Amino acid sequence: MTVFCLLWVPVFYLFRRAFIQSGGSGVWALLLGSITAIIQFFLGYLVSPGGFGFTRVLFGFIDIVSLPVLIPLVLYLIILIFKRFSGDFDFANFALLWLIPVGALRALSWSSTNDPILLIMAPVLWTALAAGIPFFINLMVKRFRIFTAFLSFIGIIILPVLASMTYWAFFSQHTLIGFGLLLATHIPLILSFFFDAKSN
Repeated sequence: MTVFCLLWVPVFYLFRRAFIQSGGSGVWALLLGSITAIIQFFLGYLVSPGGFGFTRVLFGFIDIVSLPVLIPLVLYLIILIFKRFSGDFDFANFALLWLIPVGALRALSWSSTNDPILLIMAPVLWTALAAGIPFFINLMVKRFRIFTAFLSFIGIIILPVLASMTYWAFFSQHTLIGFGLLLATHIPLILSFFFDAKSN
């Protein structure tokens, strides 16, 4: 399971690159991701997980699943705003490369727990967010309509919450709910493959 946590993100990145050609900021993503991962490694968890209630969901959002993906996406969006979206941009590519060192250090710190929720579920949810949120951003930017912009905005807000709820459901042993949330979290990822492959 430790090997899965270590290799899932780079394998998914290479799999995605086989279908979708994109440019990139790869060196910067790896460098900044490494710095962030080291800082998080020494800081430890920001939220005390508590039991099975709201604090566990918040813990999953901030320390396990959602925030590690939102940091590179927000940073990349800020960079693109200052560049006025000149040239090609690939949010997912940047986020996935950023997450490679994050996944490596998390695999190191989580290896002693041997917890499949951390070592397997968390990396899978990272990639779902890293490809799913950019799908909504690209839909908003490239195919702007009032209706699609509204749906995209809602999707960007809901998807990280769904991911943290997925973590909570599996941790709380609500397995059926967990698999349902896991499937819902991956729908934007599947759609992103369809639309990105079609446009390439």
